[in-house]
Amino acid sequence: QVQLVESGGGLVQPGGSLRLSCAAFGSIGSVGVMGWYRQAPGKQRELVAAITSGGTTNYADSVKGRFTISRDSAKNTVDLQMNSLNAEDTAVYYCNAQIRPYSSIYNSYWGQGTQVTVSS
Repeated sequence: QVQLVESGGGLVQPGGSLRLSCAAFGSIGSVGVMGWYRQAPGKQRELVAAITSGGTTNYADSVKGRFTISRDSAKNTVDLQMNSLNAEDTAVYYCNAQIRPYSSIYNSYWGQGTQVTVSS
């Protein structure tokens, strides 16, 4: 059984910052790509940022220069530092990880989602 647990969402004013954290728990053999997605009302879920086990990162154009993704492979955690937030960043943010449980194959796992609201 593998579970992703997120924390750190909330309400922030435009121009402010938030940090999201996600931790993977369970019978984890290995972890591949970890990332953050978001889904705004009426829109499809989209990739925000991802990081490989080797540390290579990928960002959506809309967040480049404002968001930073990082991971601690020893702790199976991934964080998303979000700066210079604006109203367009308002969404439910989901953690995703490619995880191979012990004696199994890689599967994609999702967190429960955390709300980020940017508003004055």
